[in-house]
Amino acid sequence: MDECVNIIGGGTAGLIAAKHLARSGINTVVHEKKHRLDAPISASGIISIKGLESLGIGYSMAVTNTLTGARLHAGRKTMKVSSKAPIAHVLDRKALNAICFEEAASAGADIRLGARIGGRELDGFSKAGIVIGADGAVSSVASHFSMGRMSGMLLTYKAVYETPVEDVGLVDLYFDNTAYKGLFAWTCPNAEDRLEVGVGIDQRFGNGKQAFDNFIGSKAMSDVVGGLKPIEEGASIIPTGLRESIVDAERRVLLVGDAAGQIKATTGGGIVFGGNAAIMAAEAIVRHINDGGSLLEYRRVFMKRFGADIGLHKMLRSFYSRSGNRGLELAFGLMEMFGMSSFLGKYGDMDMPTVILKRLVLRGLVD
Repeated sequence: MDECVNIIGGGTAGLIAAKHLARSGINTVVHEKKHRLDAPISASGIISIKGLESLGIGYSMAVTNTLTGARLHAGRKTMKVSSKAPIAHVLDRKALNAICFEEAASAGADIRLGARIGGRELDGFSKAGIVIGADGAVSSVASHFSMGRMSGMLLTYKAVYETPVEDVGLVDLYFDNTAYKGLFAWTCPNAEDRLEVGVGIDQRFGNGKQAFDNFIGSKAMSDVVGGLKPIEEGASIIPTGLRESIVDAERRVLLVGDAAGQIKATTGGGIVFGGNAAIMAAEAIVRHINDGGSLLEYRRVFMKRFGADIGLHKMLRSFYSRSGNRGLELAFGLMEMFGMSSFLGKYGDMDMPTVILKRLVLRGLVD
């Protein structure tokens, strides 16, 4: 039990891994380059309730709003998908990270803030123990150990405004492949008097801040936040697919979260996939240390559970990022014609599109 696991990155995925390792009696050290936990986090915090529950985090104090649906806009067409029951929470990501920090520390993990780790330290950690790279999309761990590239990146920019929100339970998504090519723009009520506005684009097609400024200046948004100054804003980089390698068993290096590209390509959300991957990585490490199990089991278990859904998310993003605006309008119209808006409201799953497909097939068989 003397072997040490060094986790590089003290975000949500890294801290979840630390908690599970420390609870199992593994000597665990987290190295986070930030000096304080209350530093701004530019990622959005819309997370499915079902997905949150799968992570085992005591997240309730981080919830700022609860969502029941979304309005999807493409050109002149709008499709509303809503549920009678809550489907997602909006979380304060700083508060969520603080909760994960406390849970990991209470479990016995040694968490070191302001720790910048270089190549020499990484080599030492790998030779003496096990390394988990949880250091984001531009991962120094993945780069140092030559764990391959990811298929691409999304550039996002968001701001939060203090303003009354009319439909506090609905998020709005704006698809326009001339303006937000590769993802979309969005508005999300973080609370009754807080509105998040954001834009995401494929890195090949422009600058996230410029796309954001164009969205804010549009007629649709001028009536909503025109003239207001943001109380918080920032940019982020999000991977669009799995890294070529997420585990190097020989050098005993594992990647989790954005460092591994464990995200939903349709939205850029990564908490559910990355958090579950952190748990799986921790379990594989415990088996490796205690029973000599292979660290490659981590990748096998992750792909078995999430591989198909990650692939389907990528296919869906490829479809709407390649479709022209007229094609998106037509697609929305056809979906409404065939009752898909009500079907998605009843059976939709934000994280697992394979579940939706199975339910759609079953409905067809029953009908």
